[in-house]
Amino acid sequence: MSQLAPVIAEEIGASPRGVAAVLQLLDDGATVPFIARYRKEASGGIDEVKIRAIAERADYLRQLDQRRAYVLKAIDEQGKLDDALRQKIERCTTKTELEDLYLPFKSKRKTKASLARERGLEPLALRILAQPREGRPESDAKAFVDATKGVDDVPAALAGATDIVVETIAEDAAVRTYLREQIAEHGLLRSTAKKSKTKTRTKFEDYYDFAEPIRGVPSHRYLAVARGEAEGVLRVKIEIDDERAARRIEQLVGVDRASPYAKLLSEAAREALDKRLLPSLGKESRSQAAERAEGAAIDVFAENLSHLLLAAPFGARPIIAIDPGIRTGCKCVALDAEGRVLEHVTIFALRSEKERPKAAEALVKLVTKHDPAVIAVGNGTGGRETEQLARLAMKVAKRSTPVVSVSEAGASVYSASDVARAELPTMDVTVRGAVSIGRRLQDPLAELVKIEPKAIGVGQYQHDVDQSKLTKKLGEVVESCVNRVGVELSTASPALLSYVAGIGPKLASEIVRHRGTKRLESRADLLGVKGLGKKAFEQCAGFVRLRDGAHPLDRSAVHPERYALVERMAADLGVSVESLVGDAAAAARIDIQRYISDDVGEPTLKDIVAELARPGRDPRASFEAARFRDDVNDLEDLKEGMRLEGVVTNVTAFGAFVDIGVHQDGLVHVSELADRFVDDPSKVVKVGDRVKVVVLGVDLERRRISLSRKR
Repeated sequence: MSQLAPVIAEEIGASPRGVAAVLQLLDDGATVPFIARYRKEASGGIDEVKIRAIAERADYLRQLDQRRAYVLKAIDEQGKLDDALRQKIERCTTKTELEDLYLPFKSKRKTKASLARERGLEPLALRILAQPREGRPESDAKAFVDATKGVDDVPAALAGATDIVVETIAEDAAVRTYLREQIAEHGLLRSTAKKSKTKTRTKFEDYYDFAEPIRGVPSHRYLAVARGEAEGVLRVKIEIDDERAARRIEQLVGVDRASPYAKLLSEAAREALDKRLLPSLGKESRSQAAERAEGAAIDVFAENLSHLLLAAPFGARPIIAIDPGIRTGCKCVALDAEGRVLEHVTIFALRSEKERPKAAEALVKLVTKHDPAVIAVGNGTGGRETEQLARLAMKVAKRSTPVVSVSEAGASVYSASDVARAELPTMDVTVRGAVSIGRRLQDPLAELVKIEPKAIGVGQYQHDVDQSKLTKKLGEVVESCVNRVGVELSTASPALLSYVAGIGPKLASEIVRHRGTKRLESRADLLGVKGLGKKAFEQCAGFVRLRDGAHPLDRSAVHPERYALVERMAADLGVSVESLVGDAAAAARIDIQRYISDDVGEPTLKDIVAELARPGRDPRASFEAARFRDDVNDLEDLKEGMRLEGVVTNVTAFGAFVDIGVHQDGLVHVSELADRFVDDPSKVVKVGDRVKVVVLGVDLERRRISLSRKR
């Protein structure tokens, strides 16, 4: 670990001491949120992003060291490990570099070269590689003709020796490094359409004759090309200047024009390039490009998910939620401030005009009975029409209850999930959807954690990327968001608790089971939960809250390990801890320099004072509903030049998608996001933003809307 810290520190721009501390904490079982929030002195204030980068890089370097040890041992056992090769292997900083050096020593399946070696042709191959200036290939090859070994004549001897030379060149580390660099710097990703696919329209028409430097191809374009290839529409390959590459490889392997063997070595070099190196390294280059593209796509998804999870909550207030439906009716549920279902009814408002008055009457009756703070309507099919009905019903009833549109993304997935069945076992799937719509308005984070992140649909090409990497990254995002906001221990669902640092699904279920039989009166009571030991308590305690906890600090983000310190602060101020918590003026009088010690530094003390001033502060913004135009409900209602308000639903590398209330999101291309040049859409908009847009065009046939944010 001491060897890893300086290397990683230089790469990420952090202090070696801080990186070493992070590595030690991780090895000791500490979680990323805990280290970032409660071990700032040890880490030097390294944030979550860098802590995760440290963990990933350390894992890579440890795997590299393990592989290095294996390679050294394997080559040594062959009796071929000299000091020069050992030094090269020990200096390797990447797995690719290491594997290039190991390649000539790997045991291989039968190849033309290995057969030629068995036939005794290696000395002739070494002569071709040595490029002597005396002798003649045909004459020298006669000595290797042996029909009993399968070498019938001179041409067969030269061909076998050439096979060995081709393999030697293809496995030469210097040659591979050069060609890898050429592909990286000058390689073109080229795609062409298969002739049979050009007769009909496809979504890959932009790539029927496409070429772009592989080093700079954007994530979304690479993934589009790769999908076109996977679906059998496109042919894709990597191109370089073959002639230039061949000449340089000839130099690297030492072709001597004055040697009678020059022609043989030159031809072998070109064969190695065309048949071995370009296919192999071209595939490797594409694999690296795919990894970069997938990484970028996963990062986009992760950022969008973070903004969605941290969307402003409506808060703990009663709600009536409606999941619009035409054939099966609109499912209406009344929820109390904690999200518990009080009543649910079905109204039929979208099948015919005749049914609307009765539906409105039923809705008014439900609203009058439960007096909700808002009516939440899912934005799926029939959503705008249901909103109109609800507003009209409130107007007729002379009520001011507002009506807001709520994204249904993932609600159907939740409705049919094990989580939903456990929470709402007696309810129909469609009713569960309405419950989810209402709860996600009250608290988006608490409700959306119940849905697999991939099902929320705020990414690009999410099905084309490595699913294990995507799942891991999105899980990290959810964990980060949950711990940033904090969790109310007495009411949190098992799904929400499972993302708290140090808890996980098993302990989350145990906590819920425990509180069902015995009220949790303080954070310390968590130690009575089966399976939750001191280490888990240390990790999770600061991220859970108890509004009515026995200790005044139980409702704050102050860790229990610092309760004694706060009690000392309160005593020094001449006030009780209870009166200090939430008193910003009193907190401002704390002289943090008095409390700095070997155990507690300024970063932690500043965090404590901030918490005392505003205990349990929610970092999310205040709720504000988007306002869609009442006269725009369907695609057909849109006209060029219309100015509308909408909500950003997805941000990709090529632009942002905006919900403008017509059941089809419009695209604001990156070139239309601002009056200035924008290289990264995420720099100017994020998921959940309310934006004003202008309609540039509407394609009814393909159901596409082009929008602009330019003035």
